[in-house]
Amino acid sequence: MDPLLKNNFNLHNYQHAYGVFISPFLHAVKQKSVCWNSFLVTAFKNPCSIRTYVLGLLLFKTIKVMLFEEVINLNMKDADVIYYPRFFNNEISDFYFKTLLTTLEWQHDTITLFGKTHLQPRLTAWYANNKHLYTYSNITMHPKAFTKDLLQIKEAVNKEANTNFTSCLANLYRNGNDSNGWHADNEKELGEKPIIASVTFGAERIFHFKHKYIPTLKTKLILKHGSLLIMKGSTQKYWLHQLPKTKKKVGERINLTFRIIA
Repeated sequence: MDPLLKNNFNLHNYQHAYGVFISPFLHAVKQKSVCWNSFLVTAFKNPCSIRTYVLGLLLFKTIKVMLFEEVINLNMKDADVIYYPRFFNNEISDFYFKTLLTTLEWQHDTITLFGKTHLQPRLTAWYANNKHLYTYSNITMHPKAFTKDLLQIKEAVNKEANTNFTSCLANLYRNGNDSNGWHADNEKELGEKPIIASVTFGAERIFHFKHKYIPTLKTKLILKHGSLLIMKGSTQKYWLHQLPKTKKKVGERINLTFRIIA
């Protein structure tokens, strides 16, 4: 242990640090809301010694690691991709999965590829806080107003991504036969450097990336129940992604992809 902490690790300092840092942190955990910056602001409003501050910081980080998985930066060339394996805890994720499954207005569209028309291998729904249409693969979607649950999820994602998403494309993958082929979210209405926030509820599926111009650059990850994946910067310009079919027996998965169409 750091001598600074070892020489001053007494009950008084621990209680002081707990009152300044850990107690409000645990309260926020109970309220399902954790924000590092807000805790620093709260902490500095309270007078404490440098030693107590360091001790509180150490305890804060220790409990944070115990309760939440670390944020993962995929460190992909020509991309900015961040993954939060447990953005929502299991209890909240279970609730949203069951609720969205029955309350979203799912539709089954047809898609034409290489001159052949067939049903999409997934169900979809389009929600927005405006009237802008969304067109991809010759499918035009008309927005519905955000539901209460979607608004709650969007607000949490907005805060983490430090942006204000206007729209959400929801996908329902019913089993391992449902999929989404190689593509980039680079439609004109999304802008030059779109930010896409993808939330997963339900069954885990493997998500693949491959670079458009460097065939050897590939990566994949498991999108977990309650996870958040943020793609921004030049990601859509240089990378494709897909959710392939799987022969494994998997359950239903809901994917919410938040985006901005102004």
